[in-house]
Amino acid sequence: MPTTMKLSEAVTKEELRELRKKSNLRAFGTVAWNWGLIVAAFAVAILWTNPMTIAAGILILGGRQLGLGIINHDCAHHALFKSPKVDEFVGHWIAGAPMNISLPAYRAYHLKHHKYAGTPDDPDIIFVKNYPVAKDSLRRKFVRDLTGQTGFRDTMRKIRSFKLSRNWPWLTFHVALLATLTAVGAPWAYLMWWAAELFIYPAIVRLRQIGEHGTSKDRSSLEPRLNTGTTVAPFWQRVLIAPNDVNYHLEHHMFASIPPYNLKRLHTLLSTRGYYDDYDCISHGYGDVLRRAVRPDTPEMVPAE
Repeated sequence: MPTTMKLSEAVTKEELRELRKKSNLRAFGTVAWNWGLIVAAFAVAILWTNPMTIAAGILILGGRQLGLGIINHDCAHHALFKSPKVDEFVGHWIAGAPMNISLPAYRAYHLKHHKYAGTPDDPDIIFVKNYPVAKDSLRRKFVRDLTGQTGFRDTMRKIRSFKLSRNWPWLTFHVALLATLTAVGAPWAYLMWWAAELFIYPAIVRLRQIGEHGTSKDRSSLEPRLNTGTTVAPFWQRVLIAPNDVNYHLEHHMFASIPPYNLKRLHTLLSTRGYYDDYDCISHGYGDVLRRAVRPDTPEMVPAE
């Protein structure tokens, strides 16, 4: 039977008080790191234009598009900067606008996920409810993502629901991005953003969703160790596919008010104190996530002799 250790036995109120402390410097560093990588992806491809730098730039952009979404998510929880007003501004304008995400609308949606995680009322359950899946099914999903089918579908949905009064921040971002790239003599680089959003971003989002809840052992349980997962990822995976400590999702579900840059500390603390013992809720890299996402093959029936 899994351990019945309570959170209060694994972490003290004083430790939680320290973990909940926000740092404007670290929050600014998170935003600067994301936008710095975005600028670098364009700059390298423009200065040393060749298929390799363009492809690498598109890969980086796909991960950073998710990074902007995660910043929006953290700001929706008022868990990034010390000031809620700064969180509102950064989350809506600096992170949300490029991805066409309204902070207030996202917050209303996302808080339902936290409240009902693992239940039929969870608005995100549709993304993970069938995992683990057959190997061929998982392959087809990622083929659809990487060939642009998922991205094209989602983009057309955005266009069909577009309203200038609601989506003008998104439109403004794209006009500004195209104007900036044109001003530096590389309007063609604007297509890199769309290539990333159409061909890379959907696959990264799917992988993130699988790691967060698709590998869980009992999504119907209200116990976070059973309905949510954390992925301990190496640096290169955190750069490309798991930005802004999003991989520590189990810890986030337990304490949504803890800033993302403190989640690793919380994970280490809980792990060393045995809070996760007997719970198979930790993946080690996204290769492990993919392995867990595949349903074991049904053994062949062997006739009795």
